[in-house]
Amino acid sequence: MKKAMLNLVPPAMIAMVLLFWAFGPDALLENPWTLAVMSPLITASVLLLEWVAERHAGWRMNRQEFFTDLFYVVMSATAISWASQKLAEDPLKAAKQSLGISTEWITHLPFLVQVAMVIFIIEFGQYWMHRLMHNWHPFWLTHAPHHHITQLNAAKGAVGNPIELFLISLSLVALFDIQQTAMFCAFNVLGVVSTFAHANVRSDPPIWYSFFFTTIRHHSLHHSTDYESTRCNYGNSLILLDRLFGTYREGEAAIVGQDDRKRLSIWEQTMFPVQPLIDRMKARREQSLAAAGRQQNDNAASSHNLDTAGGATAA
Repeated sequence: MKKAMLNLVPPAMIAMVLLFWAFGPDALLENPWTLAVMSPLITASVLLLEWVAERHAGWRMNRQEFFTDLFYVVMSATAISWASQKLAEDPLKAAKQSLGISTEWITHLPFLVQVAMVIFIIEFGQYWMHRLMHNWHPFWLTHAPHHHITQLNAAKGAVGNPIELFLISLSLVALFDIQQTAMFCAFNVLGVVSTFAHANVRSDPPIWYSFFFTTIRHHSLHHSTDYESTRCNYGNSLILLDRLFGTYREGEAAIVGQDDRKRLSIWEQTMFPVQPLIDRMKARREQSLAAAGRQQNDNAASSHNLDTAGGATAA
């Protein structure tokens, strides 16, 4: 009975989110701070669930992981969110207005249809961006830090290099006229799914759920220690896209992490994309110093030989 109830927690939480945004009081639904409260509340709820229904002891949260994850959660909600709005959403809205593009008819569609549209638009873009990151080395360098995590839990979806976090946040939703409550509802639904997809919770949702939505089984396999095994199950929340585009794989991984499971510090994750360039610059500098040293030694030897020859001539 307990196992069956745990398996139903993810779809039940999605149902509660849908009911809240569809029928909640207007004073809450129209307040932008409601979304700011709901999102961390979802993460906190799943983190609490990890304490009572742990999936793997090796993924158990510790003090270091907690504060590292907290740093990234706050950064994603502030700096990354601000950058996405200023560098992507606002320019898209301005372009939409200048071109006279209007999709007001969408606001008259049923609420659930609008929610589904937002989910699909966001996930479609994230799927292809995520797939690109695993198949083109420059983009992989931004995404690889996320695969250096050595445990999965509810907050790990926010952990990564800032460039990757910005890129994965991009979407074309700003080009569409959609009710604000439907947008916020979609954000929270995606939050529930992606949080459980990273969570250390002993929950395996029903088949109908896992056909459409990403679960911890799908995503743990994506975080395998073998790089080739990570090139599957790209859907952050919609595993349906992997099924449609041929990148779905069945399986699960209990041990996660890349490069001999080397855990990266916040600084190492931040510098990871440019570290190869820094290493090359250091190597060239060392080569230049070594060459200068050899030249100095050669000059000294030549000078010594000249002095010796000069002394012999004088004698």
